Parts: sequence; structure tokens; C-alpha cells
Amino acid sequence: MRILITGASGTVGRFLAARLAGEGNHVTALGRRPAVDTALEFARFDLSKMSPRLPEADALVHCALHHDPGKFRGGQGDDPERFRKLNVEGTRALFQAAKMAGCCKTVFLSSRAVYGDARRGETLHETDAPEPDSLYGQVKLEGERALEELCDTRFAGIALRVTGVYGTPPGMDRHKWSSLFDDYRSDVEIEPRCATEVHGDDLAAAVSLVLQTPERGFDVFNVSDLLLDRRDLLTLVSECSGIKGVLPARATTLPGVMDASKLRQVGWLPGGLGKLKAFVEAGCRGE
Repeated sequence: MRILITGASGTVGRFLAARLAGEGNHVTALGRRPAVDTALEFARFDLSKMSPRLPEADALVHCALHHDPGKFRGGQGDDPERFRKLNVEGTRALFQAAKMAGCCKTVFLSSRAVYGDARRGETLHETDAPEPDSLYGQVKLEGERALEELCDTRFAGIALRVTGVYGTPPGMDRHKWSSLFDDYRSDVEIEPRCATEVHGDDLAAAVSLVLQTPERGFDVFNVSDLLLDRRDLLTLVSECSGIKGVLPARATTLPGVMDASKLRQVGWLPGGLGKLKAFVEAGCRGE
């Protein structure tokens, strides 16, 4: 399969690009400049270009986001209008260009943020009415709707509403919890927090899976695996490393938890707690 992917050099995109290329697909990274540490074919693309021309392909995976470095929610910085324009209008133009380039399917990495944060502790289903309460969530929802508008019998669109992604991305040494683990080893006080998580490899498996489904039209899937309290995560670090840092208190509030049974029904099998333990153990061994 000829697959175009945006954001291939990013933290999440690296997992997806590695999986898709490893399965024998012809993967082309779309971006402003080629990444120095990847062998992927490259084609120039910028979200600010409202009439992009894309190489012919069978499918598009869109996981790029214009944002301030290191931020997703709140990534608009001091320029929310530009953030909205590039991530909504730029995304719409990208989907249109993908359809014109012959893509039969587009996978859009959306977010749990489309549900908003008002339903803390509740179970979130794909059939629930989205209620984003952040600009990031609004932008992701508008991206979903832009994709749905283009779908027909020849062009399928799938939005994956993704939770937090953990794991060390291919080609990188650090991960989302590197600073947290450093603070724990240094006895820095850590704030309580509980969040939902999925390993990047399992997200990549979800993308690969939905690319292979024959359905047409538009569909949405939740992608989430674990409800994880920082205290439990750092307890694993302590058990694996022998370091006895100061554990944070258990969080008193829970996030909304996305029900991923719809994705599991089509064959998705995330690694669960076993994969989390393996990740922590490998990190403690320096792998």
C-alpha cells in the first residue's frame, strides 16, 4: 500500500511510520523538511498551504499538528487564530488533496479532548455527543467533521480519538515520562495525577488495523488502554530500579475513560499492564 503520513518525525508519528514501513508499505513522509534520522521517502507539505499537491497514494495518515513545541492542549500559545486556521483549514485542504491524489482512505488522529473534561470519572463512548472545552478539542472535532464531509463510496475516513501516548519513540532516547522519572529519582515533589494511556506501538497497530478494513464512509474509534495513576507508575519504577523516592499521593479526581471495545471488536489487542511493566523494566535496564 502507498501511504502518506504527516507528522512522521514527531513523537507519535514515529511509532506509526515505523509500523507501517515495517509491514512492507511504501511510506512517504509529508512535511516542511525531511527528518535527518529517517529513511522514509519525503514529499514537501505545509499546513499553511491551502492548495497542496500530494503524490499519488492509496491512503493518508494525518497526525501532524501545528502547535507550540511540547504542547497540545494550550498549544495555540499567543496566536489562537493561527492555531485554528492551520489546524482546521490546513487539515481540510490536506484531506481534499488526499482525495484528489487517489487516496481511498484517510486516518485522522483526533483526541479524547473532543469529549471535554466535564465528564470526569465517566465512561466515554463514540456515540456520545462531543463537548470540547478547549481550543485543541474544538480543532480536533472540526478536523473530524471536515473529513466526514468528504467521505463517499470511494473515499473512507476514520477518526481515531486517541488518549495519552507513552513509550520511547523509534529513533529517540527520551519519552513523555523521562522528566517525571528524573524528578522521582531526585526526590523532587511530584503532583498527583491520574490519566489514560496507550503505548505508541498499540496506537500504531490500531492505525494499521483500520487501514486494512474494507468499510467505506466515515467512522470513529476510541483508542485507550490504561487508567494510570502516577503513584502506581512510579511504584513500578521503584520496584524495577530499587530507587526509593517519595511517591506522590493518589489522585483524587479521575479523567473520563474512553471505552475502546468498538476497536477491540475488529481485532485490536493492546498490551495493557504487561506492556507498561515491560516498558518500565526496559528503561530501568537502560535499553
